Amino acid sequence: MGRDIDIGAHAVDRTVARLNVEHYRQLLANETDEARRQTLLRLLAEEEAKLRDPPPPEKKKKKLK
Repeated sequence: MGRDIDIGAHAVDRTVARLNVEHYRQLLANETDEARRQTLLRLLAEEEAKLRDPPPPEKKKKKLK
């Protein structure tokens, strides 16, 4: 059951990161203040890095005899 929670949490994290990437790109399209643009670019890079993270490793279940 623990693995299911790990996978579910990772899926939620990736969904949030993907939505943040879309949001930051939309904000960047209209932002003219250079300081805010730099902040948005940093946040965008952080979220894109999260999307490159691999999923958690699969845990092997112990077989009961």
